[in-house]
This record gives sequence, structure tokens and C-alpha cells, in this order.
Amino acid sequence: MAPGDLTAADAHPDLYCVDTGMYDVEGYGSVYILDGDQPALVDTGIGTNRQYIVDALDELDIGDLAYIIPTHAHLDHAGGAGFLAERYPEAEVLTHERGVRHLVDPDRLVEGTKAAVGEMWAYYTEPKPVPEDRIRGLADGDGVDLGSYHLTAHEAPGHAPHQHVLETDTGVVFTADAAGLYVPGRDEIRVTSPPPQFDVHQCLDDVSMIQSLDPERLCFGHFGPRTYDEQLLNGYKRSLVEWVEAVRQRRDELADDEAVIQHFAAHTELTEIWGSEKGREEAKLNARGALAFLDHQP
Repeated sequence: MAPGDLTAADAHPDLYCVDTGMYDVEGYGSVYILDGDQPALVDTGIGTNRQYIVDALDELDIGDLAYIIPTHAHLDHAGGAGFLAERYPEAEVLTHERGVRHLVDPDRLVEGTKAAVGEMWAYYTEPKPVPEDRIRGLADGDGVDLGSYHLTAHEAPGHAPHQHVLETDTGVVFTADAAGLYVPGRDEIRVTSPPPQFDVHQCLDDVSMIQSLDPERLCFGHFGPRTYDEQLLNGYKRSLVEWVEAVRQRRDELADDEAVIQHFAAHTELTEIWGSEKGREEAKLNARGALAFLDHQP
């Protein structure tokens, strides 16, 4: 997969994945197109490379969209929503009910994203607000009828309180970030623990919820789809627990939290996977999130 590539994401002929080239890392930004009776997008990327999505829709001869569905309000999943809503005026934007206000007025979301991603903000573009009359909130268990597909939203607040996992009636689950970051070259899942609302206990419950759905295929929010494997998700659960414990131990050893963050940035092997810039910044973000979680523990 390379930036701009459109690939079939499943045995179904009308499910596709677009690589938006996020952060100049191949495969990092996965946006899904459901080319059904009511065409829909799942996630939108950060907005910077939205033309890749438009080009993919043109390639599929999709002139308009029925729905734009960010799995959660973080800008790497929802940053393009306002731009795409403007480009496709018939589309209704659907997202978690707690994320609606952030997409209508993204100022606080931008402020929080800048604090969380650090130097990586250079890859973003200021999001365009979604008009209030074009967006609707989804609650846990709500369904979306796409004609040839039916989606069900499942609340998954461990990564963020405004996150849903989306399940189709054809055995596909769009995992958002609830199942971590899939690394195809290593066939493993890496932890994502962003500040300020990461909750490892709820993350574990979210993974168990995905397993209870017993899907055929997982469509990860980063690096594309993979056939479902329960053991792969069990490994992610172990990684979550081990990661938070590693941060806890390092905090006990070092002088302050900034030293903890710099330690993990200097010693991360994520640089071998995603390059030095993104690897270091991802490690910093994850350390900040784990520290924030530990701050709220008794």
C-alpha cells in the first residue's frame, strides 16, 4: 500500500481501503469506502491529503456520499470530515454523540491535538467545522442502514470517550483505535495510549468486546485490514498491561515525567517501523497518555 492507493479491503467487492499517506508513513492513514446502495466513508484522515479520498471515490464512480462516519473525533480520524462534507453536500456526518461538538467547533480539539502530537502538527491542516445541521450523534447500539450493509456502533471509550467500533452485518469490524495500531510487516499490534483520556482498564474491555463480536475481518484505523485472529488481540491485551507497567516503573526510577517521556522516545523501536520522526513522537505521545492514566489511579 502506498499513498493514494485504493485496494479491495475484503472478499466483498464493495469494501475498499485508501491510504491517505498520513505523516508521510506508508499505510498509516487508512480510510474505508463502503460502495453500497448508500455509499459511506469510515474515517477521513487528517484532512491534509483529502484529495486521495476524492480521487478514490471518483475511481469508483461515486459522485456523492450518503454518510461520512468518523469512528472518533481525534483529528487523524476526523480531521477531514468538514472538508469532505463540503465536497459531498448530500452526506450526513455521523460520529459518537460525545464527538459531535468537537467537529462542529474544533478549536478545543485542535488545541489538544497540538499538545499531544508535538512536532507532528506540521503534517496537519486546520480542520473545517462541520455544519451543525449536517451532523448527527450515534449512541451505543445505534444502527446505520446503508442498503447493502448495516452498521452497528459499539461504544469503545478506552482510547477516547468519543470512540465507536463499527460492526457490519457481513462480519467486518472497523476497529478505530480500540484494537491498537496494526503493523503488517511484523504482523503485530502496537499500543496507542494518547493523552489525556487513555484508560488501560477500559481498553482491555474494548478488546474483549471486539472479540465477543467474533468478526471475520478487522479493518484497522491504521495500516489496513487483516483477517481476524483472537490470539493477535490477546497479544495486544498483554502489550497494554506491560506498557503501562513499564511506564510506572520508569517513573519510579527517574527524576520527573519529562525524563520518562524522553527515555521512551530515545529507546523506542518504533523508529524502525515508522521512521525516526514519527517513531519518536509516537513514543512521546504514548508515554504522556500512560502517565496521565497513572495520575488518576489510587
